[in-house]
Amino acid sequence: MGKTQYKFETLQLHVGQEQADSATDARAVPIYATTSYVFKDSNQAAGRFGLTENGNIYTRLMNPTSDVFEKRIAALEGGVAALSTSSGAAAITYAIQNIAKAGDHIVSSQSLYGGTYNLFANTLKDFG
Repeated sequence: MGKTQYKFETLQLHVGQEQADSATDARAVPIYATTSYVFKDSNQAAGRFGLTENGNIYTRLMNPTSDVFEKRIAALEGGVAALSTSSGAAAITYAIQNIAKAGDHIVSSQSLYGGTYNLFANTLKDFG
């Protein structure tokens, strides 16, 4: 599904799940509330954990529900990919760790959310 073919409203409903769910024929994305996945054999598990074979290995790394969400956000924002996190604190931490290293300075507003202020003033300070 090319993002230039569809309007915003269509993208937000269909990107990432262009076909109905194969297990249930559901039009809406199912919520896969699982923590782990089954492998047909040890070779498949080795391939997935070795990142030479596509497929789910562990929900903290990937989940079919999150995958659809990430594809939709990327399409809606005109991006190549997106990453979903379990919290805003995780998203902020990932963003800072992606652009800054030990010794760098972070400039921000004084009126931050308390948890973000604490992350910048204390937690990250402990990491240099």
